[in-house]
Amino acid sequence: MAAMTKRGFLLSRGWIQAVILIFLFGFFVLGFLAYRTYTGEPPIPEKVTDPDGNVLFTRADIMAGQESFLRNGLMEYGSIFGHGAYLGPDFTVDYLHRAALLSIDFYNHLGSDRARAATVADYKTNRYDAATNTLAFTDAQAHSYQELQKYYYGFFSEPTTKYGLRPGAITDATEIQNLTAFFAWSAWCASALRPGLNYSYPNNWPPEPLVDNHPTADTVVWSVLSLITLLGGIGLLLAAFGRWNFLGWHGREREKI
Repeated sequence: MAAMTKRGFLLSRGWIQAVILIFLFGFFVLGFLAYRTYTGEPPIPEKVTDPDGNVLFTRADIMAGQESFLRNGLMEYGSIFGHGAYLGPDFTVDYLHRAALLSIDFYNHLGSDRARAATVADYKTNRYDAATNTLAFTDAQAHSYQELQKYYYGFFSEPTTKYGLRPGAITDATEIQNLTAFFAWSAWCASALRPGLNYSYPNNWPPEPLVDNHPTADTVVWSVLSLITLLGGIGLLLAAFGRWNFLGWHGREREKI
């Protein structure tokens, strides 16, 4: 009886080494980006006030709103920070757009051009005070926040499936207030400029022309480059696999009888 021969390994050693290097490099990049994300994250203020010092909402309200957002599956229905949604709206840009319209109307007595300019200044100016951990809203922003609480109450408590939600999805007034606080904070993050820089915390994303919130050039360039790298890398991998047999991934050779 012929001795059983040991089957050779399917992959060449060079292929395995390349995969390990790519694996390590990929996790290094992911770790670095995670570090940058957490060190550069937008602040969550202890309280948000109007010009008279009245508290509109607090950090606890924002966190409770985020919890409600996740508990009710609103990230599956819609999204936040411009992640994109199939059914519902992105609530960051939805709030920002509606608040901007309300602010323009609030300043309407100044004339259309000045009202628009005042609205842009309201939303692009960063009024967060790190020393007191307080965010100050203007009168127009405070007015928009109060009005949008009413809008979102009608939106989430709608007794039909008009908006793609279950009937009466959320009817608790406090929960609606917390959700609105979460949306308002995310809209502030998306539009207010980082201290000393000319773009917001998430690089002016999502965009909203009413407050001159346009994606930065770096955002566009790196998005395009990442897509090209992904598709180009896949293409090079397939081309190398089809061109050179010494890579070793060509199946077991038939044993001689």
